[in-house]
Amino acid sequence: MMDTLETSVLALDGGGTRCRLALSRGSEVIMAETGPANISTDFAGAVAQVVDGLARLSSATGQSAETLANCPIYIGIAGVTGAEIAERFAAALPFRKARVTDDRPTALRGALGPRDGVIAHCGTGSFFAAQIDGNTRFAGGWGAVLGDPASAQWVGRRALACTLEEVDGLRAVSGLGTQMLERFGGSAGIVAFAGAAKPVDFGRLAPVVTDFAAADDPLAQAVLAQAGEEIAATLRRIGWRTALPLCLTGGIAPEFHPWLPTEMQEACVAPVGTPLDGAIALAHDFAREVRHEHH
Repeated sequence: MMDTLETSVLALDGGGTRCRLALSRGSEVIMAETGPANISTDFAGAVAQVVDGLARLSSATGQSAETLANCPIYIGIAGVTGAEIAERFAAALPFRKARVTDDRPTALRGALGPRDGVIAHCGTGSFFAAQIDGNTRFAGGWGAVLGDPASAQWVGRRALACTLEEVDGLRAVSGLGTQMLERFGGSAGIVAFAGAAKPVDFGRLAPVVTDFAAADDPLAQAVLAQAGEEIAATLRRIGWRTALPLCLTGGIAPEFHPWLPTEMQEACVAPVGTPLDGAIALAHDFAREVRHEHH
């Protein structure tokens, strides 16, 4: 069976909700799924998830884990903060030829395929990326404390901050602000929640904000309008220009579409694939590099 793996590649897309590992050979893709992984917050746990994924993929394909580990693999995984940790992670895994990056390149390639364009990825966190004339550029992804503008947690946090401005008489009282004060038991309750909340806890408030915005609540609409401005300004800085395709990816991103400038709204296109599709495409690119080095 080994000869069938000559041009096969492995690809891994790993993040806060799950890891997906795939074998791509010819037109066939076989996939296995395991739990969440972040190599910054739990390095050993991330290694264990990938090793478990390899075992599951071995069962699914009928190939031994050792045989699969000989295939080139591209790994896009959460928590890669630089080359040092990426190299350390690759060394901790059983794969002979591995390239490890954070999970942004796979999302970019998955959404756009090989074509030029930009993406705004807004989930619990956020990042922005451009793929233009064969060059990629990334911005954001620095986490909730220092960044992640226009993410779900940012929307929740902005709504609470603006509610406290209403309490101080700096803003007109709104339905959303009133709802937040009731939900948390006043301003003291909001401060107590914010002190203990994780990004995902703030993120759970985002659907409340988008619902109020749909009902023309001025505070909710101001928060989403600010998110739209953040997205537009960042995408322009990383190279977006009129008519360049723009993908909004991630759970909350589609909510910002109406709040983007008209020319950006008109440039929006649906993603052509998933981050796993991106990892597979990048794995094939990596395999070509590896083969080229050997010739």
